[in-house]
Amino acid sequence: MRSSGTDRVGEVRIRRAVARDAKRLTRLVTASRAYEGPYAPMVAGYKVGPDYIEAHGVHVAVDAEGRVLGFYALLLSPPELDLMFVADHAQGRGIGRLLIRHLREEARRAGLTDVRVVAHPPAEGFYRSMGAERTGTVVARPPAVMWDRPDLVLGVDVGP
Repeated sequence: MRSSGTDRVGEVRIRRAVARDAKRLTRLVTASRAYEGPYAPMVAGYKVGPDYIEAHGVHVAVDAEGRVLGFYALLLSPPELDLMFVADHAQGRGIGRLLIRHLREEARRAGLTDVRVVAHPPAEGFYRSMGAERTGTVVARPPAVMWDRPDLVLGVDVGP
C-alpha cells in the first residue's frame, strides 16, 4: 500500500488526512455510538483539529463519493495508535481491517516493529482479532477517563 497516493479496496480508498477533514473527523468521534452512556464524557467537546492532522499520521477511509468512513492516527514516537474510529453506518464492512492493514504498512515503512494500542474496552475484541496481544491494563484517570482500559501491542509483521 502506498500512502503517497491512495489505497483502494473496492469502493473504499485510504488517503492522508488534510486540515479540511478536521470537522468531519471530529463529528465521527463525537457521534460514535461506541461512546454513548458512561463513555460519553470522554468525547464530549473532543476536537480533531487541523494542527493535530498536520502533526500526526492521520489517514482516512473514504467511499467513492468522498464520505469519511473511518480514520486512524499513528504516533511514531513512541509508536502508538492514538485514535481509530469507524463510522457507525460503515461498521461490519471491513473498514477497520482495512485501516489496520494500512496502519501496519505505514508503521513498517517507518521502521517500527510494534504499535501500542490503549483500547476502548468494547474494542478490545476487534484489536485482538487483528493479532494484538494484551500486555496489561491502563488504570482509569478521573475525571478524563473513568474506566480501566486494555493495554495491547499490535505487531507490525504479524496478524491478519
